Amino acid sequence: MKTDHSTPSPLLNKQTGAGENRSQKGVRIFLSATLLGFVLILLIQADLVLISFRSLFTATALILSAPKAFQEIFSTEILEFWIAALYLVAVPIVLLLIARKRSLRKKTPELQKSEELSIGKISLRAFMRHTIALYASAIIFLLYSAAFLAPFIAPFSPYDQQDFLVTAYQPPLSRLEALILRQPKNLIIPLQKGSGTTVQLANTLISDFQLLKTRNEPNAIRFVNEYRREGNNVIYRQGIRTKTISLAELAGGGRSNIAVTRTFILGTDQYGRDILSRVIYGSKISLSIGFLVVLISVTLGTIIGVSSGYFGGWIDALMMRIVDILIAFPALFLILIIIATFGNSIYLIVITLSFTGWMGVARIVRSQVLSLKEQEFILAAKSLGLSSMRIIFRHLAPNTLTPVIIAATLRIGSIILTEAGLSFLGLGVQPPTPSWGNIINEGRDSLLNYWWISTFPGIAILTTVVCFNLIGDGVRDALDPRMRG
Repeated sequence: MKTDHSTPSPLLNKQTGAGENRSQKGVRIFLSATLLGFVLILLIQADLVLISFRSLFTATALILSAPKAFQEIFSTEILEFWIAALYLVAVPIVLLLIARKRSLRKKTPELQKSEELSIGKISLRAFMRHTIALYASAIIFLLYSAAFLAPFIAPFSPYDQQDFLVTAYQPPLSRLEALILRQPKNLIIPLQKGSGTTVQLANTLISDFQLLKTRNEPNAIRFVNEYRREGNNVIYRQGIRTKTISLAELAGGGRSNIAVTRTFILGTDQYGRDILSRVIYGSKISLSIGFLVVLISVTLGTIIGVSSGYFGGWIDALMMRIVDILIAFPALFLILIIIATFGNSIYLIVITLSFTGWMGVARIVRSQVLSLKEQEFILAAKSLGLSSMRIIFRHLAPNTLTPVIIAATLRIGSIILTEAGLSFLGLGVQPPTPSWGNIINEGRDSLLNYWWISTFPGIAILTTVVCFNLIGDGVRDALDPRMRG
């Protein structure tokens, strides 16, 4: 008996619809929770956000009036605050626009039915049914958000090494008391002397920079193990040392609360630096390197693969022999040679990893182009007299994106592992700049006694790599018509 497969099973449709409803509900909950989290950060750090925007406008005016004066003041730490402030405001706006669009589509089902679905939208819907990949995407979004918002959510500066006799090797959830001194924290950049608009803008910018660097806590603090008042003095202990300080040297002259309590959620390292802050700031390095390296290597591999497959002949032979040589040469050994020869700056690491990771993408793209260039639509384009560049970028390259996207999502995890390995060996990002790899390296000699130094960045690396691999599996299933169901 011949079976008719043209009509889908009602049970299958019901299960698919239930899966879509669950995924849509999960997306709605995630968007609401994310929006609430961003609003809470915005409210809690409102002072720092306002100072960041004010300094951004002041810096813009100073650039227009005196670029050289701005160059003398500018530092990358301030750029981090600007990016964080813009990201903190932009993401809620984007989330609200997405929620509004979803509500409009839900209120007009006839518009939704008449909407023509492109291949991209069909693939997106297929990806939305991949629950595990959605969870992994949510975690990666939170990790990147933490990297962007590091200046606002990190409780301490990742470089602070104050009073390490008290703060060194503190376990997770340690609470330490600190005396608030009348003495202000040292100005990183001295105020300029003189008058005029340029000097006024420069001094305003310097003052804002100081507030941002100190996280709007201008007074210096001194961590202590314990303290007690005796008359007009305060006697405190730091390690085995006992010292005395006058109440007049404390904030408020000792009339108000003279101490604050600081909590180190993930503990501290051998220099008294907060592990949580270093892990958050380290995510900027690790995640940024992974994204930039994959972007550069995938772009380079796609261009070389398309050119090799389309033109063929001696171009194909030359490029593929270069690819064969680079693949045969041990990538890690080549990276070590380049770093040992030219140094180990962050930019060199990005360039080195990018130019040693494009060969696999080039081979994948070349194989796709070899099969595509004999198709009827390419032959028709050639017969119409279209240029090679138009055929490559308009017809061939878009049709090779599926394996490229899959390769990119799967490669980000391996790049993060490679960078962490280089930093662990002391050949990657150099201290005191934190990255997950060099934080693990700093705690490897004391892993048994002070396990938290290496454990938490290791968990961050594990989580990131697993999530990117799960996203790669979800993208592969969504872009493969045989896996859409």
